[in-house]
Amino acid sequence: MKDARCTTTLWAHLLLPCLVCAAVYAGDWPQWQGPDRNAISKEKGLLQEWPDEGPPLAWRVDELGGGDSAPAIADGRIFLMANRGDEEVVWALSEKDGSEIWVTPLGPAFRQRASQGKEGPGCTPTVDGERLYVEGLGGNVACLQVKDGKIIWQISMTETFGGRVPMWSYRESPLVDGDKVIVTPGGEDAIIVALNKLTGETIWKSKLPDTPAAESEASGGFGGRGGFGGRRGGFGGGGGAAYASVIAIDFEGQRQYVQLLSNTLAGFAASDGKFLWRYDPPANRMGINCSTAIYHDGMVFASSAYGAGCGLVKLSKDTDGTVKAEEVYANTDMQNHHGGMILLAGYLYGASGGNEGGALVCLDFKTGKVMWDQRQSVGRRAKGSLAFADGRLYYRMEDGTLVLIEPDPKQYVEHGRFMQPDRTRLPAWSHPVIANGKLYVRDQDLLFCYAVKAK
Repeated sequence: MKDARCTTTLWAHLLLPCLVCAAVYAGDWPQWQGPDRNAISKEKGLLQEWPDEGPPLAWRVDELGGGDSAPAIADGRIFLMANRGDEEVVWALSEKDGSEIWVTPLGPAFRQRASQGKEGPGCTPTVDGERLYVEGLGGNVACLQVKDGKIIWQISMTETFGGRVPMWSYRESPLVDGDKVIVTPGGEDAIIVALNKLTGETIWKSKLPDTPAAESEASGGFGGRGGFGGRRGGFGGGGGAAYASVIAIDFEGQRQYVQLLSNTLAGFAASDGKFLWRYDPPANRMGINCSTAIYHDGMVFASSAYGAGCGLVKLSKDTDGTVKAEEVYANTDMQNHHGGMILLAGYLYGASGGNEGGALVCLDFKTGKVMWDQRQSVGRRAKGSLAFADGRLYYRMEDGTLVLIEPDPKQYVEHGRFMQPDRTRLPAWSHPVIANGKLYVRDQDLLFCYAVKAK
């Protein structure tokens, strides 16, 4: 296999001592949406303003292979996925300069029929100590050794659990929780499963009940759109799995896994996979549900595009242990496609808009009230993805523009913007990542590392 070509700029030499020192104190980004799966970095001491040309480029890597997989960063290494030629691979690069440490083929590259996103995987690897967990486009879940990329175990979600590959393929990032790995095959009898993280063996598998609309409120949900997730023929459903990633929450002494499926938002008991509740409105009828749910103070928020919008539910628990999800509000003011949303100090930030485009919107989390809406001023040309670190939102528009924003519910406040060099012709869908004083921007074959630590 051809080695990655790494080009190190003068900035790498000038800033290297600072970057190495920062790594001792700052936080890694070991999985999808960072340490706590909420797209929030724990870093401090970062640039609060960007110069006109943007932050300095520390280094770049070319010829990674295709895909929208955002990097995970842990213990001095960068991990991501790609299609290279006829193979689907996992990479490990040096955090210091982007040089290749190892690359492991998982198998033949999955051939997706749909044109959007067919270039390669969308999964962000999950690092857990000495092991790394990934999920390929065709549903291949693998555990690798961090040190050398050796595959410890692999399973196929389609062969093992009867999962149906969604139209735009599997794109979730595995959740590691305790001794379990949680993934979403979308099979009729295994819509979500827990695997032993050491062996890949099945701990439990869960079925989403066929819940008629008339009975849905009694079971803790709202409106069963055709029962078992995905059988209603939506474009993105593929047997119940959509494209979002699972979160773990703790509510009233019980741990749950919450997932936005092809036709509903649902909660499952972490101990045995028992179905607990469902809430349908945030799931669009196309089954193209991509964004990770948000949990705060006993409430769960989810959103999708294609006219569905968003909804917030408040969880409650009866004396018999039954969990109910009661709607607080639902509206179409936040239609988050796949750029994700972030909750900060009671306000939610995210892009609203689907294939028609969109822009950044700020909502009051508890009421759903729109605080400001960029679509009213910039139109629908500014849809993008988000991360947060040290008092600033890092917003990456689909055209590749990166913007530094001060989160303020009263007004939109910008503190710099720039465009990466050598933009591809494809939409910039890979989310920005901040770790150890650096901003990482992936554009298919390219990975850029920018120095964002303040002097």
